[in-house]
Amino acid sequence: MTAPLIDPFLRKIDYLRVSVTDRCDFRCVYCMSENMTFLPKKELLTLEELDRMCSTFIGMGVQKLRITGGEPLVRRGIMTFFDAMSRHLESGALRELTLTTNGSQLERFADDLHAAGVRRINISLDTADEKKFADITRWGRLPQVLRGIDAAQRAGMRVKINAVALKGFNEDELFSLTEWCASRDMDLTWIEVMPMGDIGNEDRLDQYWPLKDLRARLAERYTVTDLPERTGGPARYVRLEETGQKIGFITPLTHNFCESCNRVRLTCTGQLYMCLGQEDMADLRPALRNHPSDTAPLEEAIRAAIARKPKGHDFDYSRQTVEGQMPRHMSHTGG
Repeated sequence: MTAPLIDPFLRKIDYLRVSVTDRCDFRCVYCMSENMTFLPKKELLTLEELDRMCSTFIGMGVQKLRITGGEPLVRRGIMTFFDAMSRHLESGALRELTLTTNGSQLERFADDLHAAGVRRINISLDTADEKKFADITRWGRLPQVLRGIDAAQRAGMRVKINAVALKGFNEDELFSLTEWCASRDMDLTWIEVMPMGDIGNEDRLDQYWPLKDLRARLAERYTVTDLPERTGGPARYVRLEETGQKIGFITPLTHNFCESCNRVRLTCTGQLYMCLGQEDMADLRPALRNHPSDTAPLEEAIRAAIARKPKGHDFDYSRQTVEGQMPRHMSHTGG
């Protein structure tokens, strides 16, 4: 293994989030426009290139690999990639291989994912109401996702639900969603809506529900205990004593979590974003494709990119305008 990746602020970068596709079988209203224009398939890294890219990062000290999209499980042949990454788990170089999914394909893939070494997954689910689910995802069907959750739990994977906090949409489900997750032995993380990409017909200031308000409402019903733990991501956690479950809060807008940031994001086209809330990126494709038998140029390009990692992001709703809004969609960068 080469020297670890250290950014200019002495943070060790050991967490890589990789988008394997910008495509998705849902069209969630806060994430995509209904008629998205997706990247030409020839622009995407091949599965073999993704293997080489991720293996290089792992050789440079990345210990946690999260696969994202779009919806990662709609990529054709994706299980060959997961199976290939399992060798790094077996060698001990990689501590965790995981993914974030909408759950639509889990009924098909849960057993195979577990066999590849995936032990923990995040499922994006903003409502447990079937009609509201169809409305917010446009194309999604809740029963299909629920069967996927069943399959994941049967396979032996720990499931965490990620819910985007949307004012006027799922405020009234705060307690029912909490209790439903508790009944299924699933943790729950709430995420503030982020200003990512033009989605055509949604105003994120209208959607924005600060998580400090959400937490205050939880405290009216439950005993809320702060937890010191971190899972390598931006969430802050509490425990609800009455249910015993863990509730996470990802608050890029009301709480800047950048001081402990240990992650970077690789897009499905080989662009490395050192910060979700900044436009600066490094295109790693030339180093990857122009030197197919030599990883040194790719390692050099990765180190040069990490040397540009900023101290923090620019998201800001404090003045009731969408300051720092990113023009790219979340599905391009990776959720």
